[in-house]
Amino acid sequence: MKAHPLFLALALSTGLLLQASPASADTLLVERVRAESGDMPARGQSMAQVEKHFGAPQRKHAPVAGPGDRQHNPPITRWDYAGFSVYFEHSHVVDAVAAKASPNEIGPKPVQ
Repeated sequence: MKAHPLFLALALSTGLLLQASPASADTLLVERVRAESGDMPARGQSMAQVEKHFGAPQRKHAPVAGPGDRQHNPPITRWDYAGFSVYFEHSHVVDAVAAKASPNEIGPKPVQ
């Protein structure tokens, strides 16, 4: 009995897909951030709004400005909370970034 080429191709591709599936329990930072995105400050909020909603940060970093004139390199301030950091340009949020929750999470390392 001769095997049909389509059947062989289907069996081979199914076997490859099963082998290629991840077997680890790593959590992607991106997946967690998508799930928790409502729990972080929104772009455009003021420092006062962030502090009113989330409380005082664990740490406030001094503003840092790039070289040259301040018009093209505005001061950037970072506030660190337990699960995320907030970046401000002047006094308004430009981004909020989640911190790694565990050593198994794949993503950027926290800034020391």
